[in-house]
Order: sequence, then C-alpha cells, then structure tokens
Amino acid sequence: MKKVGIVMGSDSDLPVVQKAADQLKALEIPFEVHVYSAHRTPAEARDFALTARARGFGVLIAAAGMAAHLAGALAANTTLPVIGIPCAGPCLEGLDALLSTVQMPSGIPVATVAVGGGANAALLAAQILAVEDAALAAKLDAKRAADAEAVLRKDAGIAERLQ
Repeated sequence: MKKVGIVMGSDSDLPVVQKAADQLKALEIPFEVHVYSAHRTPAEARDFALTARARGFGVLIAAAGMAAHLAGALAANTTLPVIGIPCAGPCLEGLDALLSTVQMPSGIPVATVAVGGGANAALLAAQILAVEDAALAAKLDAKRAADAEAVLRKDAGIAERLQ
C-alpha cells in the first residue's frame, strides 16, 4: 500500500494533524509526518515533494496557517495529489489560510478541505488510495456504514428522550 505523507508548516499545527494521523491509523494506512516550512525550510519541503513518489508515497497532506503556502509549494514539486488543510491562525480564524490554499494557479492543483479539517484530509487521501485498493475501499465502506449507524442511534436516543 502507498503511504501518505503529512507535512505541517509548524508544530503548532499538530492538533489538526493529529486528527489526520488518527484517521489514517484507524484505516491502517502507513504514513509519515514532518515539519517543513514553505518559508523557513523551503529546500527540505521541496526535496520531500520531489522524492515522495520514489519513496512510496501516494498522496501528500499539507497543513499550514496564515500565509499557508505549504500545500502549493509541495504541489509545485510533485504530480502526486496534494491535499491542503488550512489551519486557523491568530487572525481571520483561518480564512486567510483557506484562501491561500484554495487559490492555486492553473496547472498546480491542490485539493482543499475545511479549516482544521484534518480528519477529512485523511479520509480524502484514503479515498484516493482506494481507487486502486479494494481492501481499503471496503474499510471506507464499513466506516461510512458505522458512521451512519451512530447517527441513527443518536436519532433514536433523542426521539426517546424528548417524547
């Protein structure tokens, strides 16, 4: 199975990245996590993206706040799918990061999830890998069914409590 590479621009992004890591662990998808900044360590970020395919990665996830150039910097240096997670910073509640991540020039796509959307980034990465992995697709189907069942249990509990 291909690995997922997770890169965060700062260790302050760890709470968001932890959600992605937890989701990947639950689906038994191998991954690596690194801290590389698009601005402070551009050579390391570039090298990671340039060598990712050869090192067995199938999807990259980039979590960054404020200027949030990390996903674009990785995408500029690989043709692997890149998923950006905009992280809330000290101003604008992550809107600045969202716009920086989603507004990519033609030819350098970045898929973008919601501000703080670590779990969805991992699930999207899993769906991409599941295109060629039937066992992983089955795990995703099972997760969807379990999630639906949990909602229905909550529905029954609320209906019982309020009637």
